[in-house]
Amino acid sequence: MTKTPPETLPLTGGCQCGACRYELWDAPEAIYCCHCSECRKQSASAFGISVIVRAETMQMVRGSPRSWMRSTVTGDQLDCWFCRDCGSRLWHQGRKTAGFRSVKGGTLDRPPDLSQIVHIHTDSMLTGVILPDGVVTFPGEPPD
Repeated sequence: MTKTPPETLPLTGGCQCGACRYELWDAPEAIYCCHCSECRKQSASAFGISVIVRAETMQMVRGSPRSWMRSTVTGDQLDCWFCRDCGSRLWHQGRKTAGFRSVKGGTLDRPPDLSQIVHIHTDSMLTGVILPDGVVTFPGEPPD
């Protein structure tokens, strides 16, 4: 993945109502379109966009999000952070991978380019979703 040019940092984003705002002070480590049933439920769409960042590079600049925890299919515990006012999901953070956050791509002010993004959990992709030719896909989790 190409690193974000320094002149475009920080990346900014927030919830739908504007009560929660954040800044990302380094380029994402990876970006995925996830087709698992959990991401489809949380995004209320055909897939979720996960922007993987180092936790220490993310700073809340407004608001106090809440979290709830759910178990994952890989045996981790996932803290799911959302705006207490409008309910918009902001990021996930696995307890086994606490150094990283999965920021929800739809919350970024400048959405990521999805033309060459990696698609994961394509084994549960909805019928009728058509991926661009040549994109990298994984039937489940990507390798470490």
